Amino acid sequence: MAKKTTAQRTAEAAVDAAKDAAKDAKKLIKALPKKAAKKLKPLVEDAKDASKVSKKKLADKPKKITKSATAAAERLQDAAARLQAKQKADEKADKKKADTAKKAAAKKDAAKDAAKKSVPAKKKSAPKKAAAIAAASVVDAPAAIRPPAPVAPEAPAASAAPVATAKPAAAKTRARAAVAKTPVAKKPAAKSAAAAKPAVAASAPAGSLSTLTVVELRARARAAGHSGYSRLSKAALIDLLAR
Repeated sequence: MAKKTTAQRTAEAAVDAAKDAAKDAKKLIKALPKKAAKKLKPLVEDAKDASKVSKKKLADKPKKITKSATAAAERLQDAAARLQAKQKADEKADKKKADTAKKAAAKKDAAKDAAKKSVPAKKKSAPKKAAAIAAASVVDAPAAIRPPAPVAPEAPAASAAPVATAKPAAAKTRARAAVAKTPVAKKPAAKSAAAAKPAVAASAPAGSLSTLTVVELRARARAAGHSGYSRLSKAALIDLLAR
Protein backbone atom coordinates (compact mmCIF):
# COMPACT_ATOMS: atom_id res chain seq x y z
CA MET A 1 0.00 0.00 0.00
CA ALA A 2 1.39 3.36 -1.08
CA LYS A 3 2.00 6.01 1.48
CA LYS A 4 -0.22 9.13 1.49
CA THR A 5 1.35 12.36 0.45
CA THR A 6 1.18 15.60 2.42
CA ALA A 7 -1.38 17.02 -0.03
CA GLN A 8 -3.59 13.96 0.42
CA ARG A 9 -3.46 14.22 4.20
CA THR A 10 -4.29 17.96 3.99
CA ALA A 11 -7.24 17.17 1.73
CA GLU A 12 -8.56 14.55 4.15
CA ALA A 13 -8.31 17.05 7.02
CA ALA A 14 -10.22 19.66 4.98
CA VAL A 15 -12.92 17.12 4.12
CA ASP A 16 -13.30 16.17 7.81
CA ALA A 17 -13.51 19.86 8.79
CA ALA A 18 -16.27 20.44 6.25
CA LYS A 19 -18.17 17.39 7.55
CA ASP A 20 -17.88 18.62 11.18
CA ALA A 21 -18.98 22.14 10.20
CA ALA A 22 -22.08 20.69 8.52
CA LYS A 23 -22.98 18.70 11.64
CA ASP A 24 -22.56 21.73 13.94
CA ALA A 25 -24.63 23.89 11.58
CA LYS A 26 -27.47 21.35 11.64
CA LYS A 27 -27.65 21.62 15.43
CA LEU A 28 -27.55 25.40 15.22
CA ILE A 29 -30.42 25.51 12.71
CA LYS A 30 -32.77 23.98 15.29
CA ALA A 31 -32.08 26.84 17.75
CA LEU A 32 -32.28 29.66 15.18
CA PRO A 33 -35.43 31.42 13.96
CA LYS A 34 -36.89 30.17 10.69
CA LYS A 35 -35.66 33.14 8.68
CA ALA A 36 -32.06 32.73 9.87
CA ALA A 37 -32.18 28.93 9.50
CA LYS A 38 -33.32 29.33 5.91
CA LYS A 39 -30.21 31.36 5.11
CA LEU A 40 -27.93 28.75 6.67
CA LYS A 41 -29.32 25.61 4.96
CA PRO A 42 -27.72 26.18 1.50
CA LEU A 43 -24.29 26.56 3.10
CA VAL A 44 -24.81 23.32 5.04
CA GLU A 45 -25.57 21.50 1.77
CA ASP A 46 -22.42 22.94 0.19
CA ALA A 47 -20.29 21.70 3.09
CA LYS A 48 -21.87 18.24 2.82
CA ASP A 49 -21.14 18.07 -0.90
CA ALA A 50 -17.53 19.16 -0.30
CA SER A 51 -17.07 16.41 2.30
CA LYS A 52 -18.42 13.64 0.01
CA VAL A 53 -15.28 12.82 -1.97
CA SER A 54 -14.17 9.41 -3.25
CA LYS A 55 -10.77 8.00 -2.41
CA LYS A 56 -9.72 8.01 -6.07
CA LYS A 57 -10.56 11.67 -6.45
CA LEU A 58 -8.82 12.41 -3.17
CA ALA A 59 -5.70 10.68 -4.43
CA ASP A 60 -5.82 12.26 -7.90
CA LYS A 61 -6.70 15.86 -7.04
CA PRO A 62 -5.95 16.50 -3.36
CA LYS A 63 -5.23 20.21 -3.74
CA LYS A 64 -8.52 20.92 -5.52
CA ILE A 65 -10.48 18.97 -2.90
CA THR A 66 -8.66 20.81 -0.10
CA LYS A 67 -9.51 24.16 -1.61
CA SER A 68 -13.22 23.44 -2.14
CA ALA A 69 -13.71 21.75 1.26
CA THR A 70 -11.88 24.52 3.11
CA ALA A 71 -13.88 27.22 1.33
CA ALA A 72 -17.21 25.51 2.05
CA ALA A 73 -16.34 24.99 5.73
CA GLU A 74 -15.20 28.61 6.15
CA ARG A 75 -18.33 30.03 4.51
CA LEU A 76 -20.53 27.89 6.73
CA GLN A 77 -18.63 28.75 9.91
CA ASP A 78 -18.64 32.49 9.16
CA ALA A 79 -22.38 32.51 8.46
CA ALA A 80 -23.10 30.47 11.59
CA ALA A 81 -21.00 32.85 13.72
CA ARG A 82 -22.82 35.91 12.31
CA LEU A 83 -26.23 34.40 12.91
CA GLN A 84 -25.31 33.39 16.45
CA ALA A 85 -24.04 36.89 17.21
CA LYS A 86 -27.21 38.43 15.80
CA GLN A 87 -29.37 36.06 17.82
CA LYS A 88 -27.54 36.98 21.03
CA ALA A 89 -27.84 40.70 20.26
CA ASP A 90 -31.57 40.33 19.60
CA GLU A 91 -32.06 38.41 22.84
CA LYS A 92 -30.14 41.07 24.75
CA ALA A 93 -32.21 43.86 23.18
CA ASP A 94 -35.46 42.03 23.94
CA LYS A 95 -34.39 41.51 27.53
CA LYS A 96 -33.45 45.17 27.91
CA LYS A 97 -36.76 46.23 26.39
CA ALA A 98 -38.67 43.94 28.73
CA ASP A 99 -36.76 45.29 31.76
CA THR A 100 -37.49 48.87 30.70
CA ALA A 101 -41.18 48.12 30.27
CA LYS A 102 -41.25 46.39 33.66
CA LYS A 103 -39.61 49.37 35.36
CA ALA A 104 -41.99 51.79 33.66
CA ALA A 105 -44.98 49.72 34.77
CA ALA A 106 -43.67 49.57 38.34
CA LYS A 107 -43.11 53.34 38.36
CA LYS A 108 -46.61 53.94 37.02
CA ASP A 109 -48.14 51.68 39.67
CA ALA A 110 -46.18 53.47 42.40
CA ALA A 111 -47.42 56.84 41.14
CA LYS A 112 -51.02 55.58 41.17
CA ASP A 113 -50.65 54.30 44.73
CA ALA A 114 -49.17 57.62 45.87
CA ALA A 115 -52.03 59.51 44.20
CA LYS A 116 -54.63 57.28 45.90
CA LYS A 117 -53.01 57.86 49.30
CA SER A 118 -52.81 61.64 48.83
CA VAL A 119 -56.47 62.07 47.83
CA PRO A 120 -57.99 61.31 51.31
CA ALA A 121 -55.47 63.61 52.98
CA LYS A 122 -56.47 66.45 50.66
CA LYS A 123 -60.16 65.79 51.29
CA LYS A 124 -59.62 65.88 55.06
CA SER A 125 -57.57 69.08 54.96
CA ALA A 126 -60.05 70.90 52.69
CA PRO A 127 -62.73 71.56 55.39
CA LYS A 128 -60.09 72.71 57.88
CA LYS A 129 -58.57 75.04 55.31
CA ALA A 130 -61.98 76.45 54.36
CA ALA A 131 -62.82 77.04 58.04
CA ALA A 132 -59.50 78.80 58.61
CA ILE A 133 -60.04 81.05 55.58
CA ALA A 134 -63.57 81.90 56.73
CA ALA A 135 -62.34 82.75 60.22
CA ALA A 136 -59.54 84.93 58.84
CA SER A 137 -61.95 86.77 56.55
CA VAL A 138 -64.32 87.47 59.48
CA VAL A 139 -61.46 88.81 61.62
CA ASP A 140 -60.02 90.98 58.81
CA ALA A 141 -63.41 92.28 57.59
CA PRO A 142 -64.33 95.90 58.43
CA ALA A 143 -66.93 96.52 61.10
CA ALA A 144 -69.43 97.65 58.44
CA ILE A 145 -69.47 94.29 56.65
CA ARG A 146 -69.06 91.99 59.62
CA PRO A 147 -72.09 89.86 60.43
CA PRO A 148 -74.30 91.35 63.16
CA ALA A 149 -73.81 90.11 66.67
CA PRO A 150 -76.30 87.48 67.76
CA VAL A 151 -79.39 89.09 69.26
CA ALA A 152 -80.05 87.90 72.79
CA PRO A 153 -83.62 86.82 73.50
CA GLU A 154 -85.77 89.68 74.70
CA ALA A 155 -85.94 89.69 78.47
CA PRO A 156 -89.17 90.45 80.32
CA ALA A 157 -89.65 93.95 81.67
CA ALA A 158 -89.16 92.68 85.20
CA SER A 159 -85.69 91.31 84.39
CA ALA A 160 -84.56 94.52 82.62
CA ALA A 161 -84.37 96.45 85.85
CA PRO A 162 -81.89 94.11 87.59
CA VAL A 163 -79.61 94.19 84.55
CA ALA A 164 -79.70 97.96 84.44
CA THR A 165 -79.04 98.23 88.17
CA ALA A 166 -76.14 95.83 87.83
CA LYS A 167 -74.14 98.59 86.10
CA PRO A 168 -72.44 101.31 88.18
CA ALA A 169 -74.92 103.93 89.42
CA ALA A 170 -72.42 106.67 88.79
CA ALA A 171 -72.37 105.94 85.04
CA LYS A 172 -76.19 106.23 84.85
CA THR A 173 -76.19 109.46 86.83
CA ARG A 174 -73.51 110.99 84.58
CA ALA A 175 -75.39 109.88 81.44
CA ARG A 176 -78.70 111.40 82.64
CA ALA A 177 -77.00 114.62 83.77
CA ALA A 178 -75.28 114.93 80.39
CA VAL A 179 -78.61 114.49 78.59
CA ALA A 180 -80.32 117.07 80.83
CA LYS A 181 -77.51 119.66 80.44
CA THR A 182 -77.07 119.28 76.69
CA PRO A 183 -78.00 122.65 75.16
CA VAL A 184 -80.48 122.63 72.30
CA ALA A 185 -78.83 124.44 69.39
CA LYS A 186 -81.03 126.40 67.06
CA LYS A 187 -80.49 125.33 63.47
CA PRO A 188 -81.92 126.59 60.19
CA ALA A 189 -85.40 125.42 59.24
CA ALA A 190 -83.98 123.25 56.39
CA LYS A 191 -82.15 121.12 58.92
CA SER A 192 -84.91 120.92 61.47
CA ALA A 193 -86.32 117.73 59.98
CA ALA A 194 -82.90 116.03 60.03
CA ALA A 195 -82.35 117.15 63.63
CA ALA A 196 -85.72 115.78 64.66
CA LYS A 197 -84.87 112.26 63.46
CA PRO A 198 -82.43 111.36 66.26
CA ALA A 199 -84.93 112.61 68.83
CA VAL A 200 -87.63 110.45 67.32
CA ALA A 201 -85.26 107.50 67.20
CA ALA A 202 -84.19 108.10 70.78
CA SER A 203 -87.73 108.30 72.03
CA ALA A 204 -88.81 105.18 70.18
CA PRO A 205 -90.77 102.65 72.24
CA ALA A 206 -88.95 99.72 73.86
CA GLY A 207 -90.79 97.26 71.63
CA SER A 208 -89.22 98.66 68.45
CA LEU A 209 -85.81 99.03 70.08
CA SER A 210 -85.70 95.35 71.01
CA THR A 211 -85.52 94.42 67.33
CA LEU A 212 -82.27 96.36 66.87
CA THR A 213 -78.79 94.97 67.43
CA VAL A 214 -76.39 96.18 70.10
CA VAL A 215 -74.36 98.05 67.45
CA GLU A 216 -77.46 99.89 66.20
CA LEU A 217 -78.57 100.68 69.77
CA ARG A 218 -75.15 102.15 70.55
CA ALA A 219 -75.33 104.23 67.35
CA ARG A 220 -78.70 105.65 68.49
CA ALA A 221 -77.31 106.36 71.94
CA ARG A 222 -74.36 108.18 70.36
CA ALA A 223 -76.73 110.16 68.10
CA ALA A 224 -78.89 111.04 71.11
CA GLY A 225 -75.84 112.44 72.92
CA HIS A 226 -75.65 109.83 75.66
CA SER A 227 -72.31 108.92 77.23
CA GLY A 228 -71.07 105.79 78.93
CA TYR A 229 -73.18 103.57 76.64
CA SER A 230 -70.30 101.53 75.25
CA ARG A 231 -70.23 99.22 78.30
CA LEU A 232 -73.99 98.82 78.64
CA SER A 233 -75.80 95.62 77.70
CA LYS A 234 -78.64 95.51 75.19
CA ALA A 235 -81.32 95.66 77.90
CA ALA A 236 -79.56 98.63 79.53
CA LEU A 237 -79.27 100.41 76.15
CA ILE A 238 -83.00 99.88 75.49
CA ASP A 239 -83.81 101.23 78.92
CA LEU A 240 -81.53 104.25 78.32
CA LEU A 241 -83.03 105.08 74.93
CA ALA A 242 -86.64 104.51 76.05
CA ARG A 243 -86.37 107.22 78.72
